[in-house]
Amino acid sequence: MLTIAIGADHAGVAYKQMIIENLEKKGYTIQNFGADSEESVDYPDYSHPVAEAVENKKADLGILICGSGNGVAMAANKHQNIRAALCWKEDIASLARTHNDANIVCIPARHIDIELAQKITDIFLTTQFEGGRHANRVNKIACQ
Repeated sequence: MLTIAIGADHAGVAYKQMIIENLEKKGYTIQNFGADSEESVDYPDYSHPVAEAVENKKADLGILICGSGNGVAMAANKHQNIRAALCWKEDIASLARTHNDANIVCIPARHIDIELAQKITDIFLTTQFEGGRHANRVNKIACQ
């Protein structure tokens, strides 16, 4: 089973806990990088450890949650080998994996309900990269 790195700022704490419970029931190994309270925090403090875990192959995939999903995505995408995708619909999560080989899903907790967040997470974690014509495009993303 996969190892999943997860982190959230104060706006995503409740969703993070529910997602962790759901994933543990399914047998995933979870690395929880916080936050664990709704006290205001800075999202990069949680985005960078999740991105580093995925980048250094200590986790297979990552999940980041904040109010809009944008802040955590921006911070995670500063890492060279990270492709963090903001997903607010099920088909966006599927395409992020199949076409973009995204390795971190970013959830906008203030804009979708928890049931949709769970579905997006499940789709993201179980969908495989198609490769083929998409591999050439993905290989052009990193700046070197």
